[in-house]
Amino acid sequence: MQCRTLVVLALACLVMVLPAPGASAQDNPVVVMETSMGTLTIELFQEQAPISVENFLAYVDEEHYDNTIFHRVIKNFMIQGGRFTPDMQGKPVHDPIKNEAANGLKNDKYTLAMARTGEVDSATDQFFINTVDNNVLNNGVRDFGYAVFGRVTDGTAVVDTIAGTPVTDSVPNEPVVIQSIRRR
Repeated sequence: MQCRTLVVLALACLVMVLPAPGASAQDNPVVVMETSMGTLTIELFQEQAPISVENFLAYVDEEHYDNTIFHRVIKNFMIQGGRFTPDMQGKPVHDPIKNEAANGLKNDKYTLAMARTGEVDSATDQFFINTVDNNVLNNGVRDFGYAVFGRVTDGTAVVDTIAGTPVTDSVPNEPVVIQSIRRR
């Protein structure tokens, strides 16, 4: 009788730790970003930001981000990259995408969002990682906002290191290179 009770308890515990069928987190794409300062693992929010995720993954699959840099680092705000090479030459981009800032995701610390110009639907290849909670960048706070489409799940210390790198006019004094971004 005791053995049967233990088996039932063990099965109950196993059911409690296994993800529920259809759990979205397990279905989300994950990428690994290798930088000159360390490795980041990033979960992409496919369901909430399908256009932004598809766009980002297209650039990933084309190896567009290889040997680009974090060209804009603003302490207590964000780190931005995606287009420029270490000699500040821009790579060609695809057409701009629709801004998904109204997707309910917030520009919280360690989330990824699409960078854009003053035009709402102008994001292409550039993205940024929030290094603090940036409520002002959320939809409807000051304008349409910036579309969050992922979050750093491993390597937050690397983000913090990049955010603390010495800069001149927000450009790192020593290039912080994105060596590659690949699907996991």
